[in-house]
Amino acid sequence: MTVDDRAPKRPRFLTIEQVAEELAVGAPTVRQLLKTGELRGLQIGGRGLWRVAAKDLEDYIDQAYRVTAERIAAGEVADEESA
Repeated sequence: MTVDDRAPKRPRFLTIEQVAEELAVGAPTVRQLLKTGELRGLQIGGRGLWRVAAKDLEDYIDQAYRVTAERIAAGEVADEESA
C-alpha cells in the first residue's frame, strides 16, 4: 500500500455546497466566484447545475495563496481587526 492509497478519495467533481464547505464560505460566494470566472466550473444538464473539478478548486486555492502573499509583501493586507 502506498501513501496515495491511504489518502481519502475526493470525488472528481464537487457541488457548490461542497466547495463552499472546503473554503469555509457561503454558497452565494462560490456562485459569484463561478459567475465571474475567478473559480473555474461547468454547468451540467438542463437545470444548469454547477460542478467544480477538484483540481480546479486546488488551483484556485493555490492562486489565492499566491495573490495573498503578493499583497502581504506589498503591504496591502490589513489585519482583520482593523479592517
